[in-house]
Amino acid sequence: MITRKSKREIEKMQEAGKLLASCHKEIAKMIKPGITTMEIENFVEKYLAEHGATAEQKGYNGYQFATCASINDEICHGFPREDKLSDGDIVTIDMVVNLNGGLADSAWTYAVGDVDEKAKRLMEVTEKSLYKGIEQAEVGKRIGDIGHAIQTYAEAEGFSVVKDFTGHGIGPTIHEDPHIPHFGEAGKGLRLKEGMVVTIEPMLNEGSWHSQMDTNNWTARTTDQGRSAQYEHTVVITKEGPRILTGQDEI
Repeated sequence: MITRKSKREIEKMQEAGKLLASCHKEIAKMIKPGITTMEIENFVEKYLAEHGATAEQKGYNGYQFATCASINDEICHGFPREDKLSDGDIVTIDMVVNLNGGLADSAWTYAVGDVDEKAKRLMEVTEKSLYKGIEQAEVGKRIGDIGHAIQTYAEAEGFSVVKDFTGHGIGPTIHEDPHIPHFGEAGKGLRLKEGMVVTIEPMLNEGSWHSQMDTNNWTARTTDQGRSAQYEHTVVITKEGPRILTGQDEI
């Protein structure tokens, strides 16, 4: 069922979004060769606790961690680990914050040290594709408009769009209807209405869009070892246009 959020619900989600964005800004300062994603995991748990929040995905369907940490060819749902990040890696940190019952979800890909030009382009195009999709998140437009904007831009830049994982509605639980694919046809799909809150979270690959699942039954990675990047915001559909709840610029 698709729910449209009240003003109060959106205000609570916005507070969660501000906290999540501030956490990402702190993570950005930590990313360097030699750090482990388990250190980032531990930091996030502590940071959220200090601000009266919790990591919503911890325990979700048995998931054990506060963050997902996906490195290089891992597309999503990578487990935090004790292995040190190396110069030239890229790593995506994804988390869902619960602050007083309001939820927010955001992922960000970080460069570790000096990355090569193709990794830089992958990250730049993926981030820009996120905002191309958000531009379409307007009252009266359709879900296909979001996916079409992302797909046409990403593919024109030489990257592929992952099709096995999508954005989604959010609040009061992590994953709600509707699904928000990052590919599709303009003018097709469910019509967007005021008060809907969704995540837009394109995952772009260097090579094929196809994914394969690790034996942990959580982590998805590319089938050709190409690298993958992801950027995600939680967005409210409003009469005035899309409102990003997890933006980092105003923090």
